[in-house]
Amino acid sequence: MEIQFRINEKVTAQAVIELFKNSGINRPIDEKLVQMMIDNSNLIVTAWKGSELIGIARSVTDFCYCCYLSDIAVKKEFQKFGIGKTLIELTQQSVGEQTMLLFLASASAIEYYPKVGFEKVENGYIIKRKT
Repeated sequence: MEIQFRINEKVTAQAVIELFKNSGINRPIDEKLVQMMIDNSNLIVTAWKGSELIGIARSVTDFCYCCYLSDIAVKKEFQKFGIGKTLIELTQQSVGEQTMLLFLASASAIEYYPKVGFEKVENGYIIKRKT
């Protein structure tokens, strides 16, 4: 299986919505909202099989101190091939070793992230979004 990884490749909201639906991730599927999510991210790492978007890691970062990895999704049929791990590694490489990588895991994926190098932290707080 030949997979290409790209940094800041232009993606459409529709392609990202299709990826979200097929990956099992619980994200908005409103095209206008997803387009805003894409437009306001400053680091997007994607995985492609030919012209098909099969994975994404979407982040907001200052490239020196902190990177918030807000979405990571891989289409179900491509999961368990190391694509998610590679998306995370490329995100880390893009921001540099000096930059903290922060991620909030969904309950269904909580077991995955320690396997790919994340350490659980207990000193975080959140103000949840209002829908």
